[in-house]
Amino acid sequence: MRYDKSKIRNFCVIAHIDHGKSTLCDRFLEFTGAISQRDFKNQLLDDMDLERERGITIKASAVRFSYKDDSNKEYTMNLIDTPGHVDFTYEVSKSLSASEGAVLLVDATEGIAAQTVANYYLAKESNLTIIPVINKIDLPHADIDHVKLQLINAFGFQEEDILTASAKMGIGTEEILKSIIQKIPAPGGDNQKPLKALIFDSTYDVYKGVILYIRIIDGEIKNNQKVKLMNSGTSHQTQEVGIFNPKPVKTSYLKCGEVGYIVCNIKDANMVNVGETITCLKAPAKKALAGYKKIKPFVFCGIYPENNKDFTGLKKALEKLKLSDSSFTFEQESSESLGFGYRCGFLGLLHSEIIQERLEREFDVSLIISIPSVIYRVEKTNGEEVELENPSKFPDPQEIKNILEPWIRAFIITPLDYVNDIMQLVKNRRGNYIKTEYLGDDRLIITYELPLAEVVVDFYDKIKSITRGYASFDYDFIGYRPGKLVKVDIMFNAKTYDAFSFIVHRDKAEQRGREMADKLKSLIPRQLFQVAIQAAISNKVIARTNISALKKHVTGKCYGGDITRKRKLWEKQKKGKKRMKQFGNVQIPQEAFKEILKI
Repeated sequence: MRYDKSKIRNFCVIAHIDHGKSTLCDRFLEFTGAISQRDFKNQLLDDMDLERERGITIKASAVRFSYKDDSNKEYTMNLIDTPGHVDFTYEVSKSLSASEGAVLLVDATEGIAAQTVANYYLAKESNLTIIPVINKIDLPHADIDHVKLQLINAFGFQEEDILTASAKMGIGTEEILKSIIQKIPAPGGDNQKPLKALIFDSTYDVYKGVILYIRIIDGEIKNNQKVKLMNSGTSHQTQEVGIFNPKPVKTSYLKCGEVGYIVCNIKDANMVNVGETITCLKAPAKKALAGYKKIKPFVFCGIYPENNKDFTGLKKALEKLKLSDSSFTFEQESSESLGFGYRCGFLGLLHSEIIQERLEREFDVSLIISIPSVIYRVEKTNGEEVELENPSKFPDPQEIKNILEPWIRAFIITPLDYVNDIMQLVKNRRGNYIKTEYLGDDRLIITYELPLAEVVVDFYDKIKSITRGYASFDYDFIGYRPGKLVKVDIMFNAKTYDAFSFIVHRDKAEQRGREMADKLKSLIPRQLFQVAIQAAISNKVIARTNISALKKHVTGKCYGGDITRKRKLWEKQKKGKKRMKQFGNVQIPQEAFKEILKI
């Protein structure tokens, strides 16, 4: 197909989780003949095993296909499928920057959900043309009129602009494609200007090195061309240029407005940052693109190799994984009880679970994960302010003037029937009610402010459980506020294990300490000596439980005779147990670390 910038459309599909984004992308590829029936499989763009198993999109995927309209004009369509879970919003924002328009998908049975609202405003901030589509209209309990009303009231769409479809049945696919061509503008930029390309994603290949996913803003990029990364200042030579169709296909060039990939034999994963600008080495552009705003992680966990010999392998795995997911951070740390590892920052708990599973599957590393924590700020008595992301670095109480914790503004969209249960849940999590807005007759948005630490572990799961899956949840970070926070240490036989330490509100410290001690008692196998599990605040014990010792029947070989012989054996056993308790190390199974995350 001849290059014609006016016949290029760059767009993405955005929606709440499980509203049918990946299925609609399948229909686009099937309808336009981009994929043959023999090669087709459901959720084709979800190429990770983890995505297919969990039924969620984790990574944004780019693909190019051609479409001929009624007048036989052929258009090049560059599509990016995006995730829907709140933890992967960064993937969505990256995709929006490489597009001119977005298809906003809403489930006809569920209506507008939290991520629908969040993604709509992300697209609006990027000045994208938005095409609203109501999906799953084939389901018997679909309420199309009601969802149309929600879209009109919430976002101000006109009724005639709202399309209906069933991605599963293939209904409405052609109408959506026609609407994309009519409403989404062709890309801007100038082919004659110096090369300027945005790196919106990257991945690692064992043979090719780093593969850069790019969108050409100005100029063109060719094979065997010398290019420069404008922010890092490094220069490279392109060894392969191509497009995704949906598998990588080599081409000789990429021109202004096109989306594709380049390979430059970059072996060091640290050399590339997503949001970087590529330009020509001989005739460079004067100014780099704005790139992406740095996103700050909300949740921190320690990741340690099960075997300390795997530490170097874990470092390489994290560097390669960061290429395909630039929203998580890591830095080296050490723990008395777990040895050397990394302190990793994530956008949420699901994000941390996915990273952990990807490390274990894709890089074959066995891991131990510490308790999740958020970033606290400590104002010291000497006027210094420090950020605290690891409980083991908690200062002495006499040095602390104030402890500040991160707060969020949470938006919960729920059917009316579950409002009381949700209010009770948020009240138990120290939340402050802000306001309620109605979305039609039977759904509403409740806005709360609450501490991030109360949300990161199981809040999303609890909301889904209370509302039988009908409610949705999204949040924005709003700043730091003072709180009555303490550090709780977990001790085994009076020895502190820093991997189990956590920071909690003083009012909940005793309850959480007791829960932790009881859970550990059920997880840790009995040893040859008694193990005392204690939860303590500044060496003051607030909860305790014991794991009784395994007992050997030392007098089993004695048949009758004088009792003094048995007493002698019991005394000998008691001395041995006392020595074991003094010198023995408590053996903690890996499962204990995983199960503790669920408390």
